[in-house]
Amino acid sequence: MDMGEVARRLRADDQLSIAQIRELLGVSRAQIDDWLRGVPVPEWTKRPNAKDELRARAVDLRRSGRTVPVIAEELGVARSTAWQWTKHIPLTGDPVDAERRRANARRMTDARWTRHRAERSAQRHRLAAENAARIGSLDDRDLLLLGSVVYWCAGAKATPTRPNERVELVTADARLGLLFLRFLDAVGVARTDLSLRVLLQDAVDPVAAVVWWAEHLGARVEDFRAPDPKRLLMAAERPDHLQEHHGRLRIRVCHSRDLYRTIESVLDALAGPADVPDGEAR
Repeated sequence: MDMGEVARRLRADDQLSIAQIRELLGVSRAQIDDWLRGVPVPEWTKRPNAKDELRARAVDLRRSGRTVPVIAEELGVARSTAWQWTKHIPLTGDPVDAERRRANARRMTDARWTRHRAERSAQRHRLAAENAARIGSLDDRDLLLLGSVVYWCAGAKATPTRPNERVELVTADARLGLLFLRFLDAVGVARTDLSLRVLLQDAVDPVAAVVWWAEHLGARVEDFRAPDPKRLLMAAERPDHLQEHHGRLRIRVCHSRDLYRTIESVLDALAGPADVPDGEAR
């Protein structure tokens, strides 16, 4: 019998420790480790785990219906540790008591956020008042500049393949829609030359959506064309669209070729003196 087989028998049958086997055979620790690879370690040689008792107590507490925070506090361990020890045990108990705990957790969360919400609301009101005083009233020049920039950011533009010079803007923001209507008033566009329509998702109430937009724009419900239920192609990939309870506003200006070119020329002036070749799309 070779030395390796002897070492394995001493380990498996006689339950000797590595130190005892080394003393008997007179070989190195590395050699012993190589011979004993895969042979179970005798129970008596294992060092006790100081947390085994805590783990067992955590399991008992969980089975008795204690929550993870309570277990962690009672045993003096981190909540993450208590959860790791007990995550395989579902919390059971009185359904009424469980609902009471959930309601209490919601109240605690609301209480933590109440002060934050109040501070945030106060800051918004303060900034709104400060900036309203700083900006003051807008004259026609201001509205011409703002409206042109807004349109070039959010409105429809002509392209080499679609050279349609028509002013049309779609937005989900009532403030942007109101600002653009003020711009159209400033440049002399009559309200009778406007086509207002609400573009809807399938789940949006058409009547409520039109009323909402009319109130926020200071317009009449009669000024809007019939709502257009329009499923956006990217709706499934853009879940934020599904949260729009009022749809989107489309403002279209009839016979607006000259206005389109006016907006374009304002952008040219704002951008600087760089020459743009005739016929090249901007």
